[in-house]
Amino acid sequence: MKYMRPPKGEFSERTLAETNNLGYKNVMWSFAYKDWEEDNQPSKEDAIKIITENFHPGEIMLLHGTSKTNTEILSEIIKKAREEGYEFYSLDEFEG
Repeated sequence: MKYMRPPKGEFSERTLAETNNLGYKNVMWSFAYKDWEEDNQPSKEDAIKIITENFHPGEIMLLHGTSKTNTEILSEIIKKAREEGYEFYSLDEFEG
């Protein structure tokens, strides 16, 4: 592992310095929505609308794996992003 996403997006200068000293690169997301509450999932339609209306160049999208809705719509999200001309890269490729 060489990348670190601060849990909940919470960080300080000290924690960023510590993870850097350990050799990790801190990476934040540029899009997230309230999808982490397993018992309060948005509908598929609402989730697709929220996600696709927020597509933007260079996006690092945070989707929680605990979201049943995200699991059900992920292939559709990828398809819609590609239809809009977006491409997908690993962080290694994105950095380069």
